[in-house]
Amino acid sequence: RFMTRLFIAALLRAIILPLKGYSGELKPFTSDGCSAFPDGTFEQKQLWLSCCKKHDFDYWKGGSYSERLASDEDLKTCVAQTGEPEIALLMLAGVRVGGTPFLPTKFRWGYGWPYPKFYGELNEKELTHVKEKAPEEFRHLLNKSIE
Repeated sequence: RFMTRLFIAALLRAIILPLKGYSGELKPFTSDGCSAFPDGTFEQKQLWLSCCKKHDFDYWKGGSYSERLASDEDLKTCVAQTGEPEIALLMLAGVRVGGTPFLPTKFRWGYGWPYPKFYGELNEKELTHVKEKAPEEFRHLLNKSIE
């Protein structure tokens, strides 16, 4: 009976804490470039790598559904501006399907936070963690309200 109660308490904690905004500790930023996709063409091997790194930064910190949608559209625009609009559409399709926060992948939306970290505006504590751990090259992208 004690074990049943303990199991139920652990299960409720796993379900309720993420809903209340609990996020745990933000891991240091990492980028795998364009994940399972090439970072560029055969001729220019890193042609759109900078687009993917900025996209990874957005995915690392996570946030709302609309922020994810904007990040994915920014990725598409950035890659298209390298002269590869067809590649940009392929990449957009890939990140829309593969980047969901509902799967415990290393490239999911909000991957810097412990899983599960679903959609939602980052709270003040989370924003502070993001500001503290954001690499210098991406600090200018942070919302002015947390700088």
